[in-house]
Amino acid sequence: MTGRDGPGAKGGSPVAYVNARLLDPASGLDVTGGVIVADGVVADLGPHLARASALAAVGPRGIEAVDCGGAVLAPALIDMRVQLREPGEEHKETIASAGEAAAAGGVGTMVCLPNTRPPIDDPSLVESVFRRARDTCRVRVFPYAAVTRGLQGREMTELGLLAEAGAVGFSDGTAAIADPQLMRRALAYARIVGRPIIQHPEEPALASGAMNAGEIATRLGLSGIPVAAEVIMVERDLRLVELTGGRLHVAHVSTGAAVDALRRAKARGLPVSADTAPQYFALNETAVGEYRTFAKLSPPLRGEDDRKAVIDGLKDGTIDAIASDHAPHDQDSKRLPFAQAAAGMIGLETLLAVSLDLVHNGHLPLPQVLAKLTVNPAAILGLEGGRLAKGEPADLVVFDLERPWRIEERNFRSKSKNSPFDGRPVQGRVLRTLVAGATVFAGNDV
Repeated sequence: MTGRDGPGAKGGSPVAYVNARLLDPASGLDVTGGVIVADGVVADLGPHLARASALAAVGPRGIEAVDCGGAVLAPALIDMRVQLREPGEEHKETIASAGEAAAAGGVGTMVCLPNTRPPIDDPSLVESVFRRARDTCRVRVFPYAAVTRGLQGREMTELGLLAEAGAVGFSDGTAAIADPQLMRRALAYARIVGRPIIQHPEEPALASGAMNAGEIATRLGLSGIPVAAEVIMVERDLRLVELTGGRLHVAHVSTGAAVDALRRAKARGLPVSADTAPQYFALNETAVGEYRTFAKLSPPLRGEDDRKAVIDGLKDGTIDAIASDHAPHDQDSKRLPFAQAAAGMIGLETLLAVSLDLVHNGHLPLPQVLAKLTVNPAAILGLEGGRLAKGEPADLVVFDLERPWRIEERNFRSKSKNSPFDGRPVQGRVLRTLVAGATVFAGNDV
């Protein structure tokens, strides 16, 4: 099932989800009520549907009613940064296994990076992702296409043809577009085809270390990646945005310096957006501990001041979105000396729960957090969804905001288990996920 073709329960009997806290971050809706799903879309919603007894007045007899028990019902999450590993590294993850993990995490749409084997740098490969997802995946899948052929950073791909094939943006994945002239051309061409450039913001000449540069890296005897590696790239690209008018999206922001640069750029009205990942506001460099490779990430976990600055960027809207930055690795890639281990962690199943820490710790209200997981990514990439309104796709998540649980590696549906959140207590449990009206995940409670 693809986002382009649309999965779901079209033609099936209508279903009403009642006794729920309806939250739509796009409109500000926050009421107790219910939702009727029919033919893959939201047919009706509001406080008049709060109880099953009200259904006779608004729908056909015998309509199925699901009592949400007061849980939150909101748009399903749109995760705008996922590595699927298929084709080429299916032992780490497949489109199908990522879809299972996404559904369990309340994610209805995944947007995948082009760093597969071979890379997604040709229209036929974009179409292959849609086709494979339609055949095997439980959630919607959209691909980014590569900015450069083979992700080698030298020759630009045919951006126009890739956009026509369905690519929602252009990125070189986990590699920065280092050549400024090439980046200038990419931004200019992407503007013509109406797509953003998604940049991994690390100056390659400064990013060859193993963790954040500082006292802990020195004590562990590891080479460090300075904060400057991120902000130098961000500031360079912002100048190129001024020059070209192209849309830039800065991925997984991890430093206060980059947040400051983006804040100034937005104040000047530049067409720039940004995301971060839960690890950059929930963890800091101390999570590395004694060479814990599951905490080796790219960009690396930063110091406490940077972690707080990322939260500030989320608060004031400088950072528009939260993405999982899902990067599955097998044990052979992670159980190595820290400097040789692969960078990255899985995040689809923990995206919502860890993001809700922002709510429970008093940093952001729930609607604002949900906006960064739903309507904002949709707006950045021009996708349907992310809204709870009549006529919108019935991509929904039901979750218990207060339910405590512990993240445990053995329960992950992802093929890979590389998460620094293993053992972490969290609050907020997904109970049900729907895509186009079809239930793709159901816990034991709803």
